Amino acid sequence: MKIGITYDLRSWYLEQGFSMEDTAEFDKEETIIALCGELEALGHETEKIGNIFQLVEKLASGSRWDMVFNITECLYGDGRESVVPALLDQYKIPYVFSGPVVMGISLNKYYARLLVEASGVPVSPGTIINCIDDLPKASKLTFPLFVKPVAEGTGKGITKESVVKNYTELNKLSSSLLQNYHQPVLIEEYLPGREFTVGVVGSGNSTTCIGGMEIICKDNLPYSNEVKENFEQYVEYKPIDPLTLKECAGVAVGAWIALGGVDAGRIDLKTDKNGAICFIEANPLAGLNPVISDLPILCRMNNISYSELIKRIMDSAIARYF
Repeated sequence: MKIGITYDLRSWYLEQGFSMEDTAEFDKEETIIALCGELEALGHETEKIGNIFQLVEKLASGSRWDMVFNITECLYGDGRESVVPALLDQYKIPYVFSGPVVMGISLNKYYARLLVEASGVPVSPGTIINCIDDLPKASKLTFPLFVKPVAEGTGKGITKESVVKNYTELNKLSSSLLQNYHQPVLIEEYLPGREFTVGVVGSGNSTTCIGGMEIICKDNLPYSNEVKENFEQYVEYKPIDPLTLKECAGVAVGAWIALGGVDAGRIDLKTDKNGAICFIEANPLAGLNPVISDLPILCRMNNISYSELIKRIMDSAIARYF
């Protein structure tokens, strides 16, 4: 098949004047090279399309593909990850990974937790505020609380101050996030236990867990954008023992099915004060850098090569369409 690859190259945006934080979710050239290599090794012809702007230009000029391998995050709004799949739907071009509705719901962590909780998967008690006048909605929650923008990825908007211990801290941080990120703020009871991320492949009842890893941050720091950018300095990744992995897999697969994710993704989990594993958020557009992205790292820990990961993703997408 002829496979087009859509992606946001970080260097392209930096050259346009965007900041490191603006581009935190975007890819390095090595990721695109690795993807092309694996897809070609599977017998496909590849074409590097680029970002949403470059995709629009190519579609307008008449370019078409049998399938698009889509890893674009895009820049603006809480529907930014939905833009490329929605556009491809209108051209009836098949693509890898979830559609616009799943992308939009998953990016909005409040909507995601509503769906997941309704399916019976445990989540930490929480609420959302659209302005500082909504803050009394958090009065029924028990401190400490964890506070973050509702629709950011890669740990953006999360710092060591994200855990607040009283109303004064909550008011100050919420006001700052509302002003700086121009979006609602999610407030949840802080989960003090172990943190995990789990990989899933497939969709619906064919969803399988392909492994997971425990994330241990130095000095109990949250898994923020800064920590992720400097993971060698701050983070230890550990395999999960078989019994705990089985529990994590149950929660992760349940959340994935509830959200309607397809092909592959990552589910982030953490334990509450009683040791129960709770859903934090879903990433249906998980990073695919073969060296530094969480999904390939946890796959290596579970004896799944990068080549095998890409093959399983493609097998899932091809089965859905063809």
